[in-house]
Amino acid sequence: MPEPLDSVLAEVRELLLAPGLTRAVAAGRRRGHVPSVTRAQLRPVTLKQGQRLQIVTDDGARPFTRNVDGADAAQAVDALLAEPFGNWHVETDSATVQVRVTKKGDAQVHRSSAVAAPRNPETHDRAKQWLLDPGDPLFTVVGGTAAKRRQIDAFLRALAATLPDELPTPLRVVDLGCGNAYLTFAAYRYLAGRGVPVQVVGVDVREDQRVRNSAVAAELGCSADVTFVAGTIEAAELPFEPDLVLALHACDTATDQALARAVEWEADWVLAAPCCHHDIAAQLKNRGAPSPYAEVTRHAILRERFADVLTDSLRAALLRLHGYRVDVVEFIDSAHTPRNLMLRARRTGARPTDEQRAEYDSLSGQWGVTPALATMLTR
Repeated sequence: MPEPLDSVLAEVRELLLAPGLTRAVAAGRRRGHVPSVTRAQLRPVTLKQGQRLQIVTDDGARPFTRNVDGADAAQAVDALLAEPFGNWHVETDSATVQVRVTKKGDAQVHRSSAVAAPRNPETHDRAKQWLLDPGDPLFTVVGGTAAKRRQIDAFLRALAATLPDELPTPLRVVDLGCGNAYLTFAAYRYLAGRGVPVQVVGVDVREDQRVRNSAVAAELGCSADVTFVAGTIEAAELPFEPDLVLALHACDTATDQALARAVEWEADWVLAAPCCHHDIAAQLKNRGAPSPYAEVTRHAILRERFADVLTDSLRAALLRLHGYRVDVVEFIDSAHTPRNLMLRARRTGARPTDEQRAEYDSLSGQWGVTPALATMLTR
């Protein structure tokens, strides 16, 4: 139920200036207004001079950081609250408050309890700017190895590069083949931190994963926003049609199932990090290569690597034929995983050209393969 904006902003002000603040983000804009900065982040830090409130604002060109205390902190917070931001996300050691300003100028507020133990304010010096703070409660629950932090950060950077500044509210997300869901939770924590309400559903075929992941959501205090279902990617029933579809390391044709469902839902954004590529590799093994490429598929290791490239090339082409703009990018450095590609797709609704159709037909026809995704999209 909408609440008066002034009273909600007064509540936000109190949280921002209270000792228990963990972090806060202001972003977006209200209807008919443009803030002087695109985004503001606040967090407590400990400097040699003592505890300060760090405020990082971004005008779209570069970030600007300042550390303030006392009356200066109150003045800086008041100035930010006067900006016409469309969303606020505030986390303290006892609560999380998400605020969205409606078109009518009221406030939609979501309040929840915090589950993490209070953290000491962070030091000013940070060697790396992580998109999800290494001190985030998520890492306490799922573990925070260096490799896991790197993978999460690489994933979130790909996600950030895919999504626009203005997001739908609420933003509806599905993670197909979510497994133990640490990337699912990372996406939720990051997106919620951008100040928009987020609804997430994770899908995995294993019931024990659903039970485990639901328990983690409860421990993180986000079970109202992050839910899990047990079922196949093809048959999973969701409470909404998603805006964003994730498929991260789904095996073989499970990636194709996820992409087919994304097209079916007309999802605005898709991020897929394919795992193994057995389907096309098997088709290449069972037929001869076109001249003069026999040497490419004669050796098993070369055939496997070529199948990876051909599979993802055909996937990208098929998504383009169905109204998506696609980039194939490095997901994480190949030193950390041999499966390091990600397909990032944004729906434009553009109709395919005759040249694009001919390119796909020529590529698949020359190698005599029928991608699983092509079959799924014609059902």
